[in-house]
Amino acid sequence: MSTLNSASTRADTLAAYKDTASYAEDGDAGKARAFITACRLLLLILPKRAMHGGTAGGEQIDLNPELIAAQITEAKRWLIGNDTSTPQTTYSDFSNFRQ
Repeated sequence: MSTLNSASTRADTLAAYKDTASYAEDGDAGKARAFITACRLLLLILPKRAMHGGTAGGEQIDLNPELIAAQITEAKRWLIGNDTSTPQTTYSDFSNFRQ
């Protein structure tokens, strides 16, 4: 069960994102699943654009939700090849079999 939920703060979610980003280096499928959850929550809670100090002389930052979405896709691909907790199913194809 995930440690992140609807009561998780932005700081909790960012910390989980950082803590689980090393799933591939650690070879940890559980960490990869937690990383995907953290990414999904980040997509929900982070604004696409943030400003500080108003429009005149203030700072603006643009965030890239596409990057986070791409990280979800990458983590899912990694899980397909590295998750040993679920059995892999192999299907036979006899469509070109001759008698």
